[in-house]
Amino acid sequence: MPDEFQEALDKIFTADSELYASRGFARRIGYGKKPALINIDLANAWTREGHAFTCDGMDVIIPGVQKLLDAARAKGIPVVYTTTAYTDTESPNSDMGLWKEKIPVEELKAGTEAVEIDDRIAPLPTEQVIVKKKASAFHGTNLSSYLNSIGVDTVIVTGVTMCACVRHTVEDAIAEGFRPIVVRECVGDRIRGAVEWNLFDIDAKFGDVEPLDNVLDYMRRNEP
Repeated sequence: MPDEFQEALDKIFTADSELYASRGFARRIGYGKKPALINIDLANAWTREGHAFTCDGMDVIIPGVQKLLDAARAKGIPVVYTTTAYTDTESPNSDMGLWKEKIPVEELKAGTEAVEIDDRIAPLPTEQVIVKKKASAFHGTNLSSYLNSIGVDTVIVTGVTMCACVRHTVEDAIAEGFRPIVVRECVGDRIRGAVEWNLFDIDAKFGDVEPLDNVLDYMRRNEP
């Protein structure tokens, strides 16, 4: 990102932070007692080059998620992945719904390599992979009931895109009674400014944005 762009964002965010703080926003929700790691749409259509959905920053995001996976698995912390995929991308009765009128979701065909989780962060056979049709990992899925059934109170969120699927997942997480923790280095988008703005706005209203090292420290201290 050009220095002048970052300087402009810093100036805006500083002023906005003061406004939010003066009105009682940007409180800390904090970590709970039992976390789950939720990796949003880190499938090939988003993590690999050459797709309409390809996102920037995978040279940082993938290694960060690998560290989180190692910490989660060492402590028995539940790991959930999502991907977005459609079984019918051609007929008038497609499961793509109206979203196809806005973005090229026809490229996300179920059963193709595009919607498979990136093999650099491949799920274990015992880890949940949720196929969703909408932006939020909670909308129309069993994610909330699954997390409740195993006593989870905190969701550590990684993935893409920051302005859509990550953001809507975080908004729904707090609405469903989970403490959302967004890992700063492990989220991305196609547009850098979208990442910075949504991190700022989520931290003010919907969840805590935390650096990777802090999240790893919390996970490593977690009692199985």
